[in-house]
Amino acid sequence: MPEADSTARPLPYAGLRVVEFTHMVMGPTCGMLLADLGAEVIKVEPIAGDNTRKLIGSGAGFFPMFNRNKKSIAVDLQTPEGRELVLKLVATADVVSENFKPGTMKKLGLDYASLSQLNERLVYVSHKGFLPGPYDHRTALDEVVQMMGGLAYMTGRAGDPLRAGSSVNDIMGGMFGAIGAMAALAARDHPTRGTGKGQEVQSALFENNVFLVAQHMMQFAVTGQPAAPMPSRISAWAVYDVFTVRDGEQIFLAVVSDTQWAIFCEAFGLQELRTDPRLHSNNDRVHARDWLMPLLRSHLAGHSAAELGAVFEMHALPFAPITRPQDLFEDPHLKATGGLAPITLSDGERAGQVTSTVLLPLTLGGERPGVRMNPPRLGEHTRELLQELGYPEEAIEALQAAGITR
Repeated sequence: MPEADSTARPLPYAGLRVVEFTHMVMGPTCGMLLADLGAEVIKVEPIAGDNTRKLIGSGAGFFPMFNRNKKSIAVDLQTPEGRELVLKLVATADVVSENFKPGTMKKLGLDYASLSQLNERLVYVSHKGFLPGPYDHRTALDEVVQMMGGLAYMTGRAGDPLRAGSSVNDIMGGMFGAIGAMAALAARDHPTRGTGKGQEVQSALFENNVFLVAQHMMQFAVTGQPAAPMPSRISAWAVYDVFTVRDGEQIFLAVVSDTQWAIFCEAFGLQELRTDPRLHSNNDRVHARDWLMPLLRSHLAGHSAAELGAVFEMHALPFAPITRPQDLFEDPHLKATGGLAPITLSDGERAGQVTSTVLLPLTLGGERPGVRMNPPRLGEHTRELLQELGYPEEAIEALQAAGITR
């Protein structure tokens, strides 16, 4: 598959160079966001490659999802020649992004204090488990911070904490890293009050998770009542549930206002419920859920999910099919609106095959930022970048022969 350029107009970060030392999800997400918005993002990988390329199971989608629109250079950073090469590359960069354990980059001489001496305009983004403080020595994972940060408690049933079904903190932590980079670039380059200098940006999994549950913290602050886990919460609305209907299908249905209640009752022949004084207002219906919901479940059980969805859509009532992630490749809305774009896989048993990937959930001037480059093959751009840095051909060959680059 040839590399596609789906964006005709210049992207906002075209001309910006980002050098990233990242793996897994958090750091690569930051780079992907900047890359999708036009930046040249160079992924510095070890000679054996980012281990994320080799993950199986739930990690198999990490590399192809979060590394599109990037270049790959493979370098042995344990060698003086490798570090010298990377320092030359950093000298040309606007942004450096990393998500390794605290202290790793300092040992390599690639921490902010060192690199800012080389390039004072550099914006340096560190993605960590915790911002500096009592916990910053701990090893963090998305699951760890979901458990200690209240999200698993809120997601699972009482006594059964459950992590969210996506790498929410890694992804959002990378997003906040990118937002921080954008803020630092604005502070550096503003036409009237720009400093001309870069700064260090820090983003962290734990703090991101606390931000996610802050609404529940504030609920307690406002009401004095602890937030209940989502499966056992007191709903704000009477009908806001998953219904099991004909042939065991499931569908989420919601009726969230008095107007919608009247429409719902009319659509499904429930006039007696509509006029029942015990169900006059939304709050009345919330208090009546214990006897109301079994009645509604029984009344709707004979319909198929498709039939219910059609009636709810016709009357502009909220509903949703219960969809598996793999089904979204065929979602008519995503396909019609350009929310999916083709890429060619670079690793694994399906390397070379074309599939679809999910674009950023935003438009710029009515267009979705697209895929300009496939997820890179390991070291795909090493020679190109070394040539740009002024390395003669014989030096490039020598570095490869010595195993310093690939």
